[in-house]
Amino acid sequence: MWEAISILFASAVVNNFVLVQFLGLCPLVGTSQRMETAFPMSLTTVFVITVSTVITHNIYNLVLVPLELDYLRVVVFIFTIAAVVQLCEIYVKHTSPLLYQLLGIYLPLITSNCAVLAVALTVIDLPFRESIALAIGAALGFSLVLVLFASQRERLESSSVPKPFRGVPIALITAGFMALAFSGFRGMV
Repeated sequence: MWEAISILFASAVVNNFVLVQFLGLCPLVGTSQRMETAFPMSLTTVFVITVSTVITHNIYNLVLVPLELDYLRVVVFIFTIAAVVQLCEIYVKHTSPLLYQLLGIYLPLITSNCAVLAVALTVIDLPFRESIALAIGAALGFSLVLVLFASQRERLESSSVPKPFRGVPIALITAGFMALAFSGFRGMV
């Protein structure tokens, strides 16, 4: 039990996929301008990372390895992630058309989010419980960073930022400071 909690905390904070490993920066910068898009995007990403990790872990260990087709893992994982994202996109489109419009192109782009594929590839050799803990921790860490970054960007809009730094430059500087803050957690787990 303690090991699963340790893995969850480590993947969410200490080895955060966004701020420590710099994966998934496109949706971070793209959907973090407002909290109204950042929070639903973070929930969607949590769902996609968790479900796709469960499916890919089982496909890899129960199908690809026994059939000695493990060299196909990247292709199979990408198709699996695309299918999960497609199902999620259909669900969001039918349940909340406004949210579907707010997320725009970034919802289907979860398919190409390298953090989702990185989590799936990272956990294939771990036992199932540990892989789920790592996936949930990575997804929660992504959500934490996305929501914190969105709140910072909303605050920066009402601040007096020098003209050359407005927009993406100040966003990247803020992301750098957040990465520096998260590096303070190194060595905890």
